[in-house]
Formats: sequence, structure tokens, C-alpha cells
Amino acid sequence: MSFSPAALAVTGSIPMTGSMVGFLAVLIFVLAYSLVMAEEKLHMRKSKPVLVAAGLIWTMIGWVYVQAGMPDQAEHAFRETLLEFTELMLFLLVAMTYINAMDERRVFDALRSWMVRKGFSYRQLFWLTGVLAFVISPIADNLTTAMLMCAVVTKVAEGDKRFINLCCINIVVAANAGGAFSPFGDITTLMVWQAGIVQFYEFFTLLIPSIVNFLIPAVVMSFFINNRKPEGVYEDVWLKRGARRIIALFLLTVATAVACHTLLHLPPVLGMMTGLGYLQFFGYYLRRSLPRSLERKRARYTARGDERKLAQLGSVVPFDVFNRVARAEWDTLLFFYGVVMCVGGLGFMGYLGLLSEALYLGWNPTWANIVLGLVSAVVDNIPVMFAVLTMQPDMSHGQWLLITLTAGVGGSVLSIGSAAGVALMGQARGNYTFMGHLRWAPVILLGYVASIAVHLWLNAASFAIG
Repeated sequence: MSFSPAALAVTGSIPMTGSMVGFLAVLIFVLAYSLVMAEEKLHMRKSKPVLVAAGLIWTMIGWVYVQAGMPDQAEHAFRETLLEFTELMLFLLVAMTYINAMDERRVFDALRSWMVRKGFSYRQLFWLTGVLAFVISPIADNLTTAMLMCAVVTKVAEGDKRFINLCCINIVVAANAGGAFSPFGDITTLMVWQAGIVQFYEFFTLLIPSIVNFLIPAVVMSFFINNRKPEGVYEDVWLKRGARRIIALFLLTVATAVACHTLLHLPPVLGMMTGLGYLQFFGYYLRRSLPRSLERKRARYTARGDERKLAQLGSVVPFDVFNRVARAEWDTLLFFYGVVMCVGGLGFMGYLGLLSEALYLGWNPTWANIVLGLVSAVVDNIPVMFAVLTMQPDMSHGQWLLITLTAGVGGSVLSIGSAAGVALMGQARGNYTFMGHLRWAPVILLGYVASIAVHLWLNAASFAIG
């Protein structure tokens, strides 16, 4: 996903940080996030408060600029912020559609069946999904990776809320940590790479700090897992026709998105939307060829006398791409809209720039980068990184690597602090919640501090300004 520093960190020409309108906007944002945090208790979808908050914040901005005779500035800022969300939404939508398509083709059912047959215990499953999330996220980005691993966990441990919650926390931490040492792993690393501050190969100096960030919470949480095997029927799950080809198309879609950015310098969302076209064409092929496929299978099963397989053929329905799109987690997508628009509005008012200036001009850069990483757990790491890139503080290369690390993994402290966490709250609704994640925040924070210490130790030479 690619974001231009056009809206989220830009400040309007009318300062509002000390005005009543500005204070009211911050209050609205805090109240909205408080309702999001209380989702588990209130049983209210998290998108509702942030949608209203975004509308109120931008309404106040519009009113101030209309009164000042400069409505075009507010309109331009809103449109730029909306463009940022549109790229994120379309990227998410395609990823969710592919995951739903693979689920419908029984890919995750088959994977669950394989894991049950292999006799993996809950602790082994916990480590397997966490390690896979860490390894895959540098290539496929942390958001898509987390959603894939979450789909596997919810299938394998269906009904076991406590285990699913622990696994989702582990997946979020692993995916964010894995994404921190790769330009393609997270939005913030992509931004730093695009700005030319950190070269492609230099991100890999964050590999060991990222491993530490993942391992410390994972080791602690693994001791709290009942080491038993998941309940499940030892059954052979047959993949539906085209399942393997849909997996291949998904990998091709990710490759197309990466190629669009690296080779053509175009937003990766172009590759993702092209990938949705791949799936639509394949869905068309599956529908058109379904009658012939059913005839061949019916003749084969009749010759064998396989009554069970013949009965299953009667329940086959055509593959519908748009039905997979409709099943996307729209509450999550609307929540992202609210968050991006709220933070964009506060940034336009000048609050993000004010925060960055207060930290970098008044504090040591190391402490400023550590605090901003924790701020990203609440505000979201995208606007935080935009604010830093816009300010361009005079920092050593080691400090730029530090803010890349902290902004990437700091969001793991809270479930709402990263795109992966927010997406999984929607995907594993009722099993993975804000409060369920918050209980393990001290352990995750320990991993956060340890990863920073390792970076300061291993890469000490890069902190010299010269």
C-alpha cells in the first residue's frame, strides 16, 4: 500500500491547535476511540463512533474555512485524505475477497484437516502460525499475512475463544515485527523507502530486533496455552474445483502489486485491483465450465459406484466473485475510513506537526522515536510517520532506522494500533477483542523495549551523525 504525504501530515493555513474548535475536535476523537475500546462491553460495531467523529471534525474544519473565505483549501485537504483511504480500502477489499474465495473453495478447511491429522497440539499451532506470519509478512505485507493466518486459526480452533485470542495477538505481533524489516512489509517502511531515507538492503539491519520483538511475547504467551490437541473430526477434506489455482492467482496478485511499485513506481493498489480482475476472469471460467466438469465427475463416480461423491455433486453451486466481495468485513473497512479521516482532520488542524515538533525539538531523538512508536498504538502509525517525514528532523541514520522500527512494531501494543489488529478484530469477531489484546499489552511492551535495546546495541555505529 502506498500513501503520498499529501494530507495526513499537512497543516492548513489557519492554525487551530489553540482554538476551541481544535480542542473540541480532539475531544470528539478521544470519545470516539473510547467507544471503540469499549466495543466488547457495549456490543457496538467499532465503525459507528469513528464515522460520526470524522464527519463532525471535517464539518468544523469546513465551517472555519468557509468563514475565512478559503473553502477550497479545506475541500482539497479532504479530497487528498479521502484518496489515502481509497487506496487502503481497495487494497484491503481485494485481500479480503481472495481470503473469502479461498475459504469458499475449502482451502482453510483442508489446512485445518491436515493440521488435525498431523496431530499438532495447540502450542505447536500457536508457534506455527506465528512463525509463518513473521516469515510471510515481509513479502506479502503484514495486513494480508495476518488475515491469512487468522483464517487458519479460526478454522482449526473453532469455538475455543481463549486460544483464538492468544493466537491472534501472536499473529498481530509477528506480522508487524516481520513487516518492520522489509520495505514491502508495512505502510510505514514503504513510506521511508519511498522517501529515499533508508535504502532497500538497509532495512535488513532491523531483522534481529524484529525477531526479538516477536519472540519475547510469544514465549511468555506460549506458557499460558493448554497443550492439548484441537477437537476435530479426522476427515479428508476435498478442495473444490479451482482452489489451488485461486491460491496461485493470489500469489500472482501480490507479485503484481509489488512489481507495480518497484518497477513502475505506481501505487501497489493498482496491482491488487488487477489481481481482482484475474479472479473475476477465473470465476467466469469456473461458471462456464461447471456443467462439463459435473458431467465428467458424474460419469467417473457412477463407474466407481461412489454414492457419497455422487450425492456431493448435487450440492455444487457456481462460483460467484461478487458474493465473495460482499462477504468482506465492511465494518473494518468503514472503521479505517473513520480513523484515516479523523487523523487527517487533526493533522490538517496542526496537531500532528505540533506533536512532532514538541518531541524532536524538546527531547532527545531516541526518546522521541520511542514515544512516537507508542503513540502509533493509539493514533495509527501512518500519520505519525508522515509527520516525522514531513518535519525531516536532523537525525542520524540509526535514528531513522529506530523510528522505522518503533512505528512498525509499536502498533502491536494495542489491537487498534495497526491495520493487522483492526482487520483481525473484524475477522475473528467475538474471539479477538480490544480487551483481550489489552490484557497482554505489558508482555508486548516488554518485547517492544527489548527490540529497541537490541537495535541500539547492534547498530550503535549508525547513530553517529557525520
